Amino acid sequence: MAAAHLTSTCFLPSFDGLRSSTSKASSVVVSMPFRTLTLRSTRGLVVKAATTVAPKYTSLKPLGDRVLVKIKAAEEKTVGGILLPSTAQTKPQGGEVVAVGEGRTIGEKKVDIGLQTGTSVVYSKYAGTEVEFNGLSHLILKEDDIVGILETEDVKDLKPLNDRVLIKVEEAEETTAGGLLLTQATKEKPSFGTVIAVGPGLLNEEGNRTGVPLSPGNTVLYSKYAGNDFKGADGSDYIALRASDVMAILS
Repeated sequence: MAAAHLTSTCFLPSFDGLRSSTSKASSVVVSMPFRTLTLRSTRGLVVKAATTVAPKYTSLKPLGDRVLVKIKAAEEKTVGGILLPSTAQTKPQGGEVVAVGEGRTIGEKKVDIGLQTGTSVVYSKYAGTEVEFNGLSHLILKEDDIVGILETEDVKDLKPLNDRVLIKVEEAEETTAGGLLLTQATKEKPSFGTVIAVGPGLLNEEGNRTGVPLSPGNTVLYSKYAGNDFKGADGSDYIALRASDVMAILS
């Protein structure tokens, strides 16, 4: 029996505020017992996640407890000067505060945002909404999504915000109890370390900071896979997480 050929064309909707590259069509042949279908598929579609603000708008004012952060550009080279391909460049997690909202109301008290424009901050990975504004990449996110203030290039100087804690991660064991050398792939991810800095705590119903039940120098056990991981200038591993993710103090 002769094969039947069915050709269908897929039309993609356009979205305001999103940019996409030109789609390339290709044919896919699907074999079936009694017929062959030739379908038109699309590939090469790249949808940019950022929302682009039209040039006619010259200002952007965050509302409530939101903050507008200009994203720091991704590193294109390693410390040794080796050029990184785009796939190997880490997503930036830091930037500069360029605008803040009017704050929020807790109970009967108005609480202003505790950040000023020009402050360099580190924020939670994947938090907020990316916006292309004035030709630059920005992020609109809630104040609580900002991990801390970082005024230097070394994460050990991070000043945690709210109920977050900065911990220097204990190095993974190099050998097993029997003395066998462990490869990098088989080393278990450490889940304990030393507290380097703590935030002021969350706001209670009266708008006052509650503090954090931890102090710099404490050796703690924390939930595995919690928080945000960072690499220090000296190669040490750090993690910033919420105090509620710390399970115990070791002594």
